[in-house]
Amino acid sequence: MAANESKEKRIQSPCVGLCSTTVGDRVCRGCQRTEDEIRDWFALDAEARSARMQALDALRVRVASRFLRVEDPECLEAQLIRHRIRFRSEQPALSRAIELLRVGRTRMQDLSRYGLQRHASVARLAPDALYAALQEALMQEAPRRLTTAPIEPSV
Repeated sequence: MAANESKEKRIQSPCVGLCSTTVGDRVCRGCQRTEDEIRDWFALDAEARSARMQALDALRVRVASRFLRVEDPECLEAQLIRHRIRFRSEQPALSRAIELLRVGRTRMQDLSRYGLQRHASVARLAPDALYAALQEALMQEAPRRLTTAPIEPSV
């Protein structure tokens, strides 16, 4: 099996290695999945996992769009690669921006160097405070995602 085939067949996960369900959160602060979704992830078929990934990306885009806009998607991608931050080719730019802020929020200064622009309402927030506001909004919105389109694990 070629390396590309192996990579394509690998089960992808939205996990970013920051699981807060182990400390009592019902929704993970890292990937925004519920504890049930995390537990059942490998029982889902590829189509269900893909649909779940798209729903998580849609959540992140919806929330991040209140705070940021991507001015230069190529610059954002180049910075993700430069800093070895994992992302998926089909992942929307605003979802990728959340990952960049999660990893680099304490070291970043000028978001325009990363292809990002803050909205006027959060223009004065430092990147770490911006990420904290984004994270809080994600945690408020994440449980609502499942009430609109739950997906059951396949048997």
